Amino acid sequence: MKTVAIAGLGAIGLQLAVALDKGVDGLKLIAVSARDMEHARERVAGFRSPPAVTDLAGLAVADIVVEAAPASVFEAVAGPAIEAGRIFVPSSVGALLPRMHLVERARETGARIIVPTGALLGLDAVRACAEGEVTSCTIETRKHPRGIVGAPYLSEHNIDVLAITTATVIFEGNALDAARGFPANVNVAAALALAGIGPLRTTVRIWADPGVDRNIHTIKVEAAAARLTMTVENVPSDANPRTGKLTALSVLACLRGLVSALKVGS
Repeated sequence: MKTVAIAGLGAIGLQLAVALDKGVDGLKLIAVSARDMEHARERVAGFRSPPAVTDLAGLAVADIVVEAAPASVFEAVAGPAIEAGRIFVPSSVGALLPRMHLVERARETGARIIVPTGALLGLDAVRACAEGEVTSCTIETRKHPRGIVGAPYLSEHNIDVLAITTATVIFEGNALDAARGFPANVNVAAALALAGIGPLRTTVRIWADPGVDRNIHTIKVEAAAARLTMTVENVPSDANPRTGKLTALSVLACLRGLVSALKVGS
């Protein structure tokens, strides 16, 4: 039995907490944290086995610490977990790219950082290709403007995304710059970069498209071993259109893989 703690009780964290409380073999939810501690207590009060509500540093008591919080508190969640040698599972993968010192620290403390597949598909194939020669890796993301509102890149470039009436490319660059400019929107690109050829060589193109009702991601990889073209259309979360319903399910599947006797995929 491995214990689990969750930072954040929003669209991802609450769904994950509910699933763990219902029962997942080999896993037990023991702690949660959220910005509004009193609200968090109310949310978990009806659980079969209510977890402790603690500050972010207190989550490191668990074997596995899941980050499902705003990217602004990423290091406050990751730091204590890594110092304690825990398994750290980030949802805000984009926040990891500019903080690769955390990976170095994990090597020193014995911690592990395990990135879930999230809203993507085919990361196993991308990882396999990256064991050989990869010529290029590109991800194109299309979201309704509502799902991009609030990104720092938009403010810096005076882009009123809600005024866009036709499909428009609002960003094109590498994954590191995308993560800095859209910390709540391009976790998929960050995961792809980490699985493949790195953030500086991974190309990201972001569309604001008022004509779509799903978060659409298309990956293209040119490699010596294979040519990959993959598209996934994720249903946005009702609670937070910036993320998809698949994300929380992916984290849950990742946690199951940590304790299951049978694990499918690398």
